[in-house]
Amino acid sequence: APGAWGGVRRRCQRLLYWVPVLFISSILCWSYYAYVTQLCLLTMTNIGEKVVCLVAYHIFFMLFVWSYWKTIFTLPMNPSKEFHLSYSDKESLEREPRGESQQEVLRRAAKDLPIYTRTMSGAIRYCDRCHLVKPDRCHHCSVCDKCILKMDHHCPWVNNCVGFSNYKFFLLFLAYSLLYCLFIAATDLQYFIKFWTNGLPDTQAKFHIMFLFFAAAMFSVSLSSLFGYHCWLVSKNKSTLEVFRAPIFRHRTDKNGFSLGFSKNLRQVFGDEKKYWLLPVFSSLGDGCSFPTCLVNQDPEQASTPGGLNSTSKNENHLFPAKPLRDSQSHLLTDTSSWSETSAKAENGRVGMSNPALTMENET
Repeated sequence: APGAWGGVRRRCQRLLYWVPVLFISSILCWSYYAYVTQLCLLTMTNIGEKVVCLVAYHIFFMLFVWSYWKTIFTLPMNPSKEFHLSYSDKESLEREPRGESQQEVLRRAAKDLPIYTRTMSGAIRYCDRCHLVKPDRCHHCSVCDKCILKMDHHCPWVNNCVGFSNYKFFLLFLAYSLLYCLFIAATDLQYFIKFWTNGLPDTQAKFHIMFLFFAAAMFSVSLSSLFGYHCWLVSKNKSTLEVFRAPIFRHRTDKNGFSLGFSKNLRQVFGDEKKYWLLPVFSSLGDGCSFPTCLVNQDPEQASTPGGLNSTSKNENHLFPAKPLRDSQSHLLTDTSSWSETSAKAENGRVGMSNPALTMENET
């Protein structure tokens, strides 16, 4: 039957998605055997060098595996129930033709939500597959077939969407995998040179030493560029999707719309407690549904900004997003001390703006 065949095909696809993960895992297992057994235990003759290399190697290995595991098996966060359309609203959208009636449905559904990004036509960002109003920085993943909060990209090497819930883990995975490869290449280099100069006995270890250095050096080059790119993204508070298509705010497109400065951008991903920065434990600020920004004017029909906090940018008056939906929302939204200097000026110059014409535009 067609339905049964479709189910078999989907299961086969899910199995194929794990092939890159199995490839990385097999490379990791072989590198462990090659480094620990063939290089350290069988080739190194200096006891002190052997102990130091084994201890340092296992530290890098543990951090690498831990962060990789967390990146793979941390489920992506989806929009909360506040963003889902009610049953009556969904019926209205299906029943009414495209036009002012649908605009009114979406306007009513989004008026109390902290949403400030729009589609290219100025419409409310709506997902017709998940039947929800998309939070800012949320996108629908075609592989996972669901909306992912602060989606960066779908990574085949971890078989998971990289987004708000696991972006810190992904960044640490890149960092520790790079350190892992650099450490192996650095400590294996002298034995690799001895191999070419016939300074090593003709044993099985020569094969492992040669390919271990080649693999470590090759992965170091690719990982360094990828890690550097994501460090730049963190410093600018951007996602990979936002680099290719800048977020569209109520008045204009702004590629740096969510950037709060290097320090706050870093804290938004890694959190306030520095003792957790280097560990793959969740410490990111916020709830993934709303994000502070100083480039968005507040819509009159949406919820009020907590404390009336304002900020100025390029001689224009802007406000932070509305009060978060959860108590776990980032305190960057309500940190009055860091914005007290500009709040008085922005309050005096604030001008009420009317909502743009809202039309429904489906995004995937």
